Amino acid sequence: PPAKWTRRPPPKVGATEQEPEPQGPRYYLMKSEPDEYSVDALAREGTAPWDGVRNAQARKFMRQMRCGDRFFFYHSSCKEPGVVGIGEVVREAYPDPADPKWVLVDVRLVRKLSRCIRLAELRGVGELQQMVLLRQARLSVQPVSPSEWECVLALEGQ
Repeated sequence: PPAKWTRRPPPKVGATEQEPEPQGPRYYLMKSEPDEYSVDALAREGTAPWDGVRNAQARKFMRQMRCGDRFFFYHSSCKEPGVVGIGEVVREAYPDPADPKWVLVDVRLVRKLSRCIRLAELRGVGELQQMVLLRQARLSVQPVSPSEWECVLALEGQ
């Protein structure tokens, strides 16, 4: 080889090129049991830390959240589970004081929906069949694609 040629080290196992930051807000769905923490509680508090997440995959999604990202507030484990509000991330992930292995994000309520968009209704929409909510039902924090976001918002007026 030429004298100036240098061999690049092999990539680290599991390393991938960093993806570019998406333009505009990203979308998520965050679940809470209404008897533990409801959309009305967030409305009263204004801004609050989203805590209690103890799942590695959900923690990964919380670490990806940026200020301005939006989420559907979803009431789970109740008589009528479904999307009840829209929130916004106002502080990016930081260590949970109760256990620094986990993270919190601070959120605020943008608005309550005019009606609950029930899980049964979401299941009946063809465009939502790949939504994480319908494939990994137990995941408490999950991404929502822009097309899924728009589709769910359109259901509110129906």
